[in-house]
Amino acid sequence: MDMRYMAKLTKRQQQIVDFIERHQRDTGVTPSFQEIADEFGFRSLTTVADHLRLIRQKGALTSEPGQARSLRVISPWHALRKRVVDIPVYGAIPAGFPDDRKQEAKGCVSIDIETLGLKPTPRTFALQVRGDSMIGKCIMDGDLVVLEHGMTPRNGDVVAALIDNESTLKTFVMERNKPFLRAENPRYPKMIPASELVIQGVMVALIRKRK
Repeated sequence: MDMRYMAKLTKRQQQIVDFIERHQRDTGVTPSFQEIADEFGFRSLTTVADHLRLIRQKGALTSEPGQARSLRVISPWHALRKRVVDIPVYGAIPAGFPDDRKQEAKGCVSIDIETLGLKPTPRTFALQVRGDSMIGKCIMDGDLVVLEHGMTPRNGDVVAALIDNESTLKTFVMERNKPFLRAENPRYPKMIPASELVIQGVMVALIRKRK
């Protein structure tokens, strides 16, 4: 149990919350009023009900009206979790020379949207970076780039793109009304499409690889 509860609950209330949580973890069900009374030596179920009512008022418990054994301990991080969303990760993308590998869904990444200042949509997705062509923008091998599909890129935006049917992560540049892709590493040349340049997503956030 998180220490934040300690400032809100009395010692006995904290013990009851801990017992409910432990009982649910060990047995898979919520203890009955009688089991709570037996655990703490309460002579009356009314005493149990009074304790639970006060604990609910302090925000540490919730229950469904009219449903037996529906008590649920509320984490102190409950409100914060509402700001965490899952973004699908569709494989990796080369930050180097283009690659014709098809992207495959690998799972998802959970992100705190307020920390990143991000408003995800159903078109938001992520890709893992492979290569070092974008190090000039501090995008490293192994990082996750979060992208928005359907956005029109502006000059200087980092994009996931298909250039002549090969995928890559580069900076989008428009010169004399002609688009091309620029690496952020002098080892790599700029990429001018021979026939087609399709923007798959514009980068809206970066998740640094943990070392």
